[in-house]
Amino acid sequence: MTVRGVHILGISAYYHDSAAALIRDGEIVAAAQEERFTRKKHDPGFPHEAIRYCLRQGGISIRDLRYLVFYDKPLVKFERLLETYLAFAPQGIRSFLAAMPVWLKEKLLLKSLLQKEFLALAPGATKAELPQILFAEHHESHAASAFFPSPYESAVVLCMDGVGEWATSSAWLGQGNRLTPLWEIPFPHSLGLLYSAFTYYTGFKVNSGEYKVMGLAPYGEPKYVKAIYEHLLDLKPDGTFRLNMEYFNYCTGLTMTGSKFDTVFGGPPRKPESKLGQREMDLARSIQEVTEEVMLRLSRTLRRETGVDYLCMAGGVALNCVGNGRILREGPFKGLWIQPAAGDAGGALGAALTTWHQYEEQPRTAAGSKDKMNGSYLGPAFTNEEVEQFLKSKQAPYIRLEDDRLFDRAADDLAAGKVVGWLQGRMEFGPRALGGRSILGDARNTTMQSVMNVKIKHRESFRPFAPSVLRERVSDYFALDSDSPYMLIVAPVLQKRRLPVSEGQKGLWGIELLNVPRSDIPAVTHLDYSARVQTIHQETNPRYYGLLKAFEKKTGYAVLVNTSFNVRGEPIVCTPEDAYRCFMRTEMDVLVLENCVLYKSEQQPLEGDTDWKKEFELD
Repeated sequence: MTVRGVHILGISAYYHDSAAALIRDGEIVAAAQEERFTRKKHDPGFPHEAIRYCLRQGGISIRDLRYLVFYDKPLVKFERLLETYLAFAPQGIRSFLAAMPVWLKEKLLLKSLLQKEFLALAPGATKAELPQILFAEHHESHAASAFFPSPYESAVVLCMDGVGEWATSSAWLGQGNRLTPLWEIPFPHSLGLLYSAFTYYTGFKVNSGEYKVMGLAPYGEPKYVKAIYEHLLDLKPDGTFRLNMEYFNYCTGLTMTGSKFDTVFGGPPRKPESKLGQREMDLARSIQEVTEEVMLRLSRTLRRETGVDYLCMAGGVALNCVGNGRILREGPFKGLWIQPAAGDAGGALGAALTTWHQYEEQPRTAAGSKDKMNGSYLGPAFTNEEVEQFLKSKQAPYIRLEDDRLFDRAADDLAAGKVVGWLQGRMEFGPRALGGRSILGDARNTTMQSVMNVKIKHRESFRPFAPSVLRERVSDYFALDSDSPYMLIVAPVLQKRRLPVSEGQKGLWGIELLNVPRSDIPAVTHLDYSARVQTIHQETNPRYYGLLKAFEKKTGYAVLVNTSFNVRGEPIVCTPEDAYRCFMRTEMDVLVLENCVLYKSEQQPLEGDTDWKKEFELD
């Protein structure tokens, strides 16, 4: 059979959040993270299962691909590691000795390793039959993932993360099918690593706990902002910066911070899982405010220097949705678009897209109002027949309903205070559940946040939940009148929806403030009256849209609580089996798998189940 079109597969692997993405003639066919298949959170291994899925979705084999593209250049990264160790010698010897065996055994010979892995996915093939293997630059992959799927013909692109090969922050000019580099800030001066240092210091896990720091920030006061500027960060008016490396340990040691850092901020790092104190809340607030200031200054500088009206963003720092919201509200741009898989997973997509548009010099058209991410619903989907086959194998009682009755029944359950697991259509690409693999609740319910955190998600009580809201109703609830389909913009809850603080509540502080209702949608209103908004669009997710419409018809509210379908330490569920297991292990009330509805009260306990807390390493 002749395969039509040019197929390019991009992959990211070996660091964290490995993924694969397939494009055909420049259009995105499929993309998924490896963790969703292996059930190992942030899985850094070669993405065998994600690749198999992408090839199945595209109806092709490895031999049908024109290019295989890796998302960064390992030899340039190795050069940076060697130069860093030499610059800091002899202090870096422990870190050097820890890193070198892996590099000498695997990463320096990455092309051969990739060939071996790809051959394992193409039984009977020889090296000569494999597609050409290309290597993109790390920040170019980020920039391509942000600009090429965006709705803009022309935009400036800001990429910020921990570090790629050398760059930690970079700016690009996107025009048509070209990306032109403007400037970069080199390692070790990194906004992402500065934020990660505070993630480590406040007792959370680097590369996965940064969003916890952002969620904790409203509980604190910015007491340490001055100390950060005085000791750690030299921030220029244009947003460029340098770090004082005397306070950090990531160049030479096996931790993020050192003893001088401890001296400035009043003691050693908090031990993971120990009690959070006011110091950690104040540290979180302080580093969040500094990060937002850097993001704002850089965005203003880019607008002033280029005159371009639109901004695109990618890299791990672009997941800082509070900073993104401030750029949208206070910045100089007409529009902002952020790659939903902004971290390393999205680099797989960017590597494929930059190969098509820049290496192959293929044209690109921008829609102006609609991006090309298909709502980020790029993962596997399951039919009702597949769902029923699984449920019958488990002898799980269920009912199957037509769409209208399904939406009506689920809306009734939500309005009654029940927590609903919701698996519909294709799985999301990126860290956010967007209505494909979500746990849902009633945003009006004053106890919903604590119930979902403690009884369902088994995570820290302070963590906020996001609202899903009909796009046409977003400005009825939030100070936002633009698309936010990927839950990457924080906006204030409207003043008219806020509740006054009583005299008895005014003396509360820190975590004591958690259960104080702050608006008529208390389950999604954070301590500072903010919310991480997801707008729901009928054209990209008609079924989730239908559920929200049914809920609005019953309650008058077009908002639901939406959190990812998983427990703490577990990747978001992929299959109906994953969803059923998570449903049975938690105090969720209802499970909706496509058109099949299950009630917890009717289910028998799982047979031979393992302890999920041991199965998933808690982050």
